[in-house]
Amino acid sequence: MGLALLAVIWLITFVSTYFFIWHPWWLPAGASAAAAGIDHQFTFTYIVMGIVFVLAQCSLGLFVWMYRERKSSPPADYSHGNTTMEVVWTVLTAVLFVGMNLMGSKIWAAERFAPAGDSAIPVEVTGMQFAWYFRYAGADGKFGLTNPKLMDPSSGSEAAIGLDSNDPASKDDVVTGTMMLPVNRQVDLTLRAVDVIHSFFVPNMRFKQDAVPGLAIHMHFTPTQVGDYEIACAELCGLGHYKMHGMLKVVSQEDFDKWLAAREAEKQ
Repeated sequence: MGLALLAVIWLITFVSTYFFIWHPWWLPAGASAAAAGIDHQFTFTYIVMGIVFVLAQCSLGLFVWMYRERKSSPPADYSHGNTTMEVVWTVLTAVLFVGMNLMGSKIWAAERFAPAGDSAIPVEVTGMQFAWYFRYAGADGKFGLTNPKLMDPSSGSEAAIGLDSNDPASKDDVVTGTMMLPVNRQVDLTLRAVDVIHSFFVPNMRFKQDAVPGLAIHMHFTPTQVGDYEIACAELCGLGHYKMHGMLKVVSQEDFDKWLAAREAEKQ
């Protein structure tokens, strides 16, 4: 029985390790300025934790075999444990956990606490069951007022977020269901949620942040590759959660300017 259990433990260990090394299912190609640093931290964590996992499982299998029941085995002996080993194991775990968090904290904090650059494009992201809406400030650089009483998700993009048309600052606001960004230019996001907690997730940008009702959460990132990228909601937000996705289109600065000008002209 001990040999069978040893075989099962080691088989699961080595098979799962093989798939992690081969990694047929992996992250999509990174397309943001922070992607390389995040991927490095991700890979480092997998390697370190993989080594710990393999050593722990190999030791477990070995101990199962060494202390299996045999006719010559002595009676079972109760032990209170080894305090020194417990302290060493706990300290090493804490050092590893805290150390890896400190390694990744710089990139994590840079997108959340450091202010966006002066040339960053302000974009407001609003999540509601079950869609994303994106608002651009227009030529005046100011977002118009919104009013929850004016919200009507079934009436189009502007009405969905409750844009107040009586506010002069809202006259050139552009609201769309597709996010457009120029390449190699920082975007300053303001994340909002109307009903429940949503999570704005763009895998290729290595960007994910909750949108919480009642809060305006500011973050920023910089796309570095032209292309179309999927936007998902990474927080279970209701029965229609599966269909809450959108599209981020990263284009040249020229194409972005033309697109924004055309959308503003449509409002005239």
